[in-house]
Amino acid sequence: MTIADPPPTDGSHAEQAAHHHLTSDDVCLEDLGYRPELKRNFSKMETFGVAFSIMGVVPSIASTIFYNLPYGGPVGMIWGWAVSAFLIMFIGLAMADLASSMPTSGGLYFWTHRLSPAKYRNFLAWMVGYNSFLGNVAAISSLAWACAGIFFATRSLIDENFAPSVGATFGLYCGILFFCGLFCAYCTTIFARLQTPSVILNVALALVTIIGLPIARRGELNTAKFTFTGWENLYNYPKGFTFFMSMMAPVWTICSFDCAVSISEEASNASVAVPAAIVGAIGSAGVLGTLILIVLALCMGPSVEDINNSPIGQPLATIYFLGFGTKGTVALWSFICISQLSMTASLILPASRQAFAFARDGALPFSKFFYHVDKYSGTPVRTVWLVCGAAVPLGLLGFADPASGAAINAIFALAIMGPYVAYGIPIFARVVWGKSLFKPGPWYLGKLSIPVAIIALVWMVFAFVLFCFPADMHPSAGEMNYAIVVTVAVWLFAICFWYFPKTGGKTYFTGPRTEDLTEDILTSDYAETHDYNGHSVDAKKVDGASITTSPVGHHS
Repeated sequence: MTIADPPPTDGSHAEQAAHHHLTSDDVCLEDLGYRPELKRNFSKMETFGVAFSIMGVVPSIASTIFYNLPYGGPVGMIWGWAVSAFLIMFIGLAMADLASSMPTSGGLYFWTHRLSPAKYRNFLAWMVGYNSFLGNVAAISSLAWACAGIFFATRSLIDENFAPSVGATFGLYCGILFFCGLFCAYCTTIFARLQTPSVILNVALALVTIIGLPIARRGELNTAKFTFTGWENLYNYPKGFTFFMSMMAPVWTICSFDCAVSISEEASNASVAVPAAIVGAIGSAGVLGTLILIVLALCMGPSVEDINNSPIGQPLATIYFLGFGTKGTVALWSFICISQLSMTASLILPASRQAFAFARDGALPFSKFFYHVDKYSGTPVRTVWLVCGAAVPLGLLGFADPASGAAINAIFALAIMGPYVAYGIPIFARVVWGKSLFKPGPWYLGKLSIPVAIIALVWMVFAFVLFCFPADMHPSAGEMNYAIVVTVAVWLFAICFWYFPKTGGKTYFTGPRTEDLTEDILTSDYAETHDYNGHSVDAKKVDGASITTSPVGHHS
């Protein structure tokens, strides 16, 4: 067992500690006990862009249409998405309250530690951090694997006889991880500027589908009855349960919105920008996804089975082919490839920041090594390569059962199970233990905060159980859903690492390693120009009364 090294204590951050030019974001972060170390490259729009780009609605539908098209046809596609998006919004709203209150890259496990009883807080924070890390790595893996599949689908559009080998797919998968890793490690400023074009690209792809596809298919559109009530089940599950299985697609797509939390220390006006990004991205994906799926159901022809089993091997590409032909589809599909690549990079960046924050608090093996900010790029380069490297072995699942693809599909389920545990624990702590500990930020639901959080918890438990089921009711050994096996393996590793005699996490991990930085705040130029509520003032005295400046968030 390797001992997780603590972060350096040799005064390497002394120069940063001595600064006195603090922004409101810096004050809020120092109020939470952390010194600002990362560049705040992301504006409010760019923070939203990261969260929205990760969801990338059209590329995500391309990646997950295998899950909702055969599970109920149009009914599963449209209504499964709409219902799921509505319920997922409760998670986003509950998380937005927490993100506004405590905007730090350690987000999920930091919130857990702040809101849990002293007896449990260290262990719960530890488990949240590992589940978050697992979910991020699995989500990166699933996005990169889907990206490889979308790239090869371009070739299949030109040559229907082309079928990439698993080895070729794995090779491209590794190449995508390496390319995106380079971008996130050394080009963060450029990457931030590309978020607005990425949002525009995603919206453009949606509009081409919503407007262009029906025009291209005019005269061959399905009836309204088929579009909204058509039902076709290609698996053995009962009709009602099949509808629930169709929810796997939207749940996988409208996820990883905690990425906005992970870049809290790189976002401007984070206590507002981050919650706005979470809620905005979920709402946008929910509405756009529903509209797109309505159009696809309208334009795909009367046979679900023909679309699902097309020689092209990609249902969405097949539907585009029916409307736009080979050249038009290849052109459109090229932009979908770019968007999918952007999605992968957009998740690697915040995943590496979560790992950086976890290493900063000494919870990862070799934390002393991974807690490092590169002098050239100003980014945590080592944790970028950590999350990319950890994603590579998951791609080997593609070799387990290449015929059905069931084994590799486990990473799509894993990308939900890890995050939902990581989301659920801090929200549970907020509801059960944190009523007196929670200090609302600028974004707050008020009296609705607790009811919204409870609905979110119930939905996450249901979704977690749902994602444990295999694709069909009577699977072979190769077709089983092994996501729960990997999830439990990570849980066992984290628990054993925690309780390992003498050198386990229990002996040294005390939660987020924060400092009392009140003196830094009080002696900064921020204190000279802002009152105790963080409002700008022109002098130290207002109406003849002396102002006593205290940390903006008032967290203890």
